Amino acid sequence: MSRTGQRRTPGLLGLYAAGAYAFLHLPLAVLAVFSVNASRFTNWQGFSLEWYRATLRDTHLAEATMNSLIIATAATLAATAIGTLAAYGLWKRDAPVLSTSLYLSLVTPEIVMGISLLAFFQWIFRFLSLQLGMHTVILAHVAFSVAYVVIVVLARLRTFDASLEEAALDLGATDWQAFRHVTLPLILPGVIAAGLLAFTISFDDYVITSMVAGVDSETLPMVMYAMARRGPNPVLNAISTLIVVALGTVIVISERLREK
Repeated sequence: MSRTGQRRTPGLLGLYAAGAYAFLHLPLAVLAVFSVNASRFTNWQGFSLEWYRATLRDTHLAEATMNSLIIATAATLAATAIGTLAAYGLWKRDAPVLSTSLYLSLVTPEIVMGISLLAFFQWIFRFLSLQLGMHTVILAHVAFSVAYVVIVVLARLRTFDASLEEAALDLGATDWQAFRHVTLPLILPGVIAAGLLAFTISFDDYVITSMVAGVDSETLPMVMYAMARRGPNPVLNAISTLIVVALGTVIVISERLREK
C-alpha cells in the first residue's frame, strides 16, 4: 500500500469512530441540554435548574433511589464475593464446560430470566410462606450479576503469575492463606472493577426487577418507566442526566482499575 493510502486509512477510521460515538452519545447530550430547559417541552425557552430542584423534592423518587442503592449495594457485595471465589476455582481447575456456561446468563434474554426467577420464587415460597419483596430483588440481581464478576475476575487471574502463590505454599502457607495474603491483594483492582460493574448493572436493571419486586421494593428504573408512560416529563430528563453522569463515573473508575 502507498504512503498516501496508509495516511487515508487512519483518517477514515477516525471519521467512522467519530460517527459511531456521535450516534451513541448525541441522544444523551440532547437529554442533558433539555434537562436545563425552562420549558416542559422540546422548544428552548431559556436556562433553568427547576427540573433538578423538582427531582430533589420528589419523595417518591427519593424512596425509589434509596431502594435501588440498597439493592445494588447488597447484590454487589454478595455477587462480588461469590463471583471472585468462583473465578478462583475455575482458574485453579480447568473446567471448560463451566467456563463456557457462564456466557449463557449473558445471552439469555432478560424477560426469560425474569420469568424463570419468578417461577422459582413462587415455587419456593409455597413452602416458606414468604412474599415477593426487596429480598427477592436482591437474590435475582445476585443471580445475573455473578457471571459478570466471574468473567472480569477470571480475566484478571489469567494474567496472574501462579508461581507467586506456589512460593507461598512452599513456605508453609495454607491454600486460604496463600489466596488471602498473596493472590487477592494482587487481583484486588480487578475484583473492585468487577464489583463496580455489578453495581452498575444492578442499579440499572428494570425488566427482571419489575417481575420479582414486591409492592414495597419499587426501584428507580421502575418509577421512571411509570413516569414516562404517563407522558413527557422534564423531571425524567434531569434524573436521567444525573444517572448517566453517576454511572458513567463508576464505569470510568472500573475501567481504570481493570487496566491496573
